[in-house]
Amino acid sequence: MKSTLTITFLGTGTSQGIPVIASNHPVCKSNDPRDKRLRVSILVSWEHYNFVIDCGPDFRQQMLRENCIKIDGILLTHEHSDHTAGLDDIRPFCFKQGNIPFYAHKRVFENLYQRFSYIFEITNKYPGTPTIDENEIDKNNPFQIGDRNIIPIEVLHGKLPVLGFKIDNFAYLTDVKTIEKSELEKLKGIEVLVINALRHEKHHSHLNLPEALELIEEIKPKKTYITHISHLLGFHKEVEKILPENVFLAYDNLKIKI
Repeated sequence: MKSTLTITFLGTGTSQGIPVIASNHPVCKSNDPRDKRLRVSILVSWEHYNFVIDCGPDFRQQMLRENCIKIDGILLTHEHSDHTAGLDDIRPFCFKQGNIPFYAHKRVFENLYQRFSYIFEITNKYPGTPTIDENEIDKNNPFQIGDRNIIPIEVLHGKLPVLGFKIDNFAYLTDVKTIEKSELEKLKGIEVLVINALRHEKHHSHLNLPEALELIEEIKPKKTYITHISHLLGFHKEVEKILPENVFLAYDNLKIKI
């Protein structure tokens, strides 16, 4: 029997986080800690393993808050900055552990080669820069982390393909706007789903709340946690009141066991 997964929501906010810089929006002024959201990421832990999904600009702060002293790898959903800008902050882990395994689509690595060229230098590499092991993944090929099998699930973030991940009976999908039927099939029988819902109004590349609830009804997980939330969705305590009984708003530092 496999050991229990612990999912820690490192961040549940959209690309600007909450509060938004220089905003006077009421949600940005909220004193409820659940309304303060770092950029979206989760920590997946079991036994002695720690894997992080996405490595955004708040990565350092998130690792310090969780007192995370070891990571076994980082899975990247896509190349946007709110999911990758913390790459340089893996250095302390590299100094302790050596190369950190990264799992990402070839297109994502090609983007990182440009944005973080100093990390991927082969000759004259500056001492002290991060060192990573590249593992290319795609939607057609399951792969393994630790002793767990991972099934990639492709979603579309507008027109950009993004990878979500199914681990046992848990699935993590972010930056979703649409999903092809063939990819939805991979989610049959899922127990716990994490999916994005940006706001109430429609958005060109993200699900809004009504669209997310419609998709949740189609997938039919036992429980769903909503993430990648903007201040425009509203106050945490108010939004929770209008959700179905098996759908919850995630918040930073929430831990669930599966």
